[in-house]
Amino acid sequence: MARIRTVWAALALMGTVTAVAATPVQASPLSVAPATACPTGWGSLEKNDSSATTASVTNIRTGRQTCYDRMVVDVPGAGTGLGYTVEYVDRIRQDGSGRPIPVGGGAVLEVRVAAPAYDHETGEATYPGRAGRPLPGVDLTGYRTFKDARFAGSFEGDTQIGLGVRARLPFRVFVLDDRVVVDVAHNWTGTR
Repeated sequence: MARIRTVWAALALMGTVTAVAATPVQASPLSVAPATACPTGWGSLEKNDSSATTASVTNIRTGRQTCYDRMVVDVPGAGTGLGYTVEYVDRIRQDGSGRPIPVGGGAVLEVRVAAPAYDHETGEATYPGRAGRPLPGVDLTGYRTFKDARFAGSFEGDTQIGLGVRARLPFRVFVLDDRVVVDVAHNWTGTR
C-alpha cells in the first residue's frame, strides 16, 4: 500500500513538472536587442590631453571592430601619462618643415601623440616610419572607415600621423597603459 502511494505521488509530481514545462515562456523586454547596437555620441570635434612623456613610440597598428576601426600607438614605458591631440584637418603639414603630406580618404584626422618616435638620448629612430609614406606593417584592405594612414614625422617630442577616413565621422581617443587608442565609428547612426 505504501508503495502504491509512492507511485501515485511520483506520478502527480511528474504531471506538475510536465505542466510547468509545457507553459510557454514570455520573453522579457530586457532580452530584446536594441536597434542601435553601437556607441554614439563621440562627436567629431578635437580631442586632446596635455600630458607628455620621454618614452618613445615603437609601433602603430590598426584593427577592425564591429562598430569602428581602431588605431593604436604603442609607447612602452609611458604608463597612462600620454598626451595627444586628434582633430579633423584640411591637410596634414609636417611639423618643422610645413611640407604637406598627402593622405587619401574623404576626411583626414591628424593624430599627434606627445611622445617621440626616436630615443630622446641618442636620437636613434624607435619606429621605422618614413615621412609621407604609409605606416609600416599596416594594411587597411577591408576596413570600413580607415582608407589611408601616413607617417608625417616626429619633431620636438611629438609624433604626427595622418589618418585618412571615409568621411568626417565620430571618433574617440583614450589612453591605456603604454598606448593611445583612436576609434573612428563606421557611421553616425550607431547601426552596424
